[in-house]
Amino acid sequence: MQEKAAAVASLKRGGIIAYPTEGVWGLGCDPDNEQALAALIALKGRASDKGLILIAGDIRQLADWLAGVDEAAMARLIDSWPGPNTWLIPDNGRAKPLLRGNHVTLAVRVSDHPLVQALCAAWGGPLVSTSANRAGEPPGMSAEQVRQTFGDAVDVIVDGPLGGRDRPSTIRDLMSNRTLRA
Repeated sequence: MQEKAAAVASLKRGGIIAYPTEGVWGLGCDPDNEQALAALIALKGRASDKGLILIAGDIRQLADWLAGVDEAAMARLIDSWPGPNTWLIPDNGRAKPLLRGNHVTLAVRVSDHPLVQALCAAWGGPLVSTSANRAGEPPGMSAEQVRQTFGDAVDVIVDGPLGGRDRPSTIRDLMSNRTLRA
């Protein structure tokens, strides 16, 4: 897939990409590139203290961020993945400040969407994932909506179908097991 190769090349240059996820279109970048994180936050008009989600195609891609999670909590993660389940995990110091926001937790998910899995595999690790919309607006539901909203500000749009869910992922806190967004 040419788009996948173009997306990886863009990510290496610090670019922003768009791609379908389980329920909505997402915007992503390299989670270790502070300039890319800042550009993504500015593009959305999102407050930098909110943080972003880290999405992976396989739990092994999150190993550095999951270091220190105890066995019982890890079992909850494993039981819920892959799938549309985002967990707030304690930040072990691995996350860049803009990725974490003003939180002591980091939002992580292992996606069951084949295109997300393929992108993460081609990239060689997790990606930032945030809904493809300007802050306060409804999330993008198609490549065309992403193009209309962001134009050339998104470097690569990896076209494909959504994963069949009609809303963004569920968000739960790993330590309390409390659901924050159903």
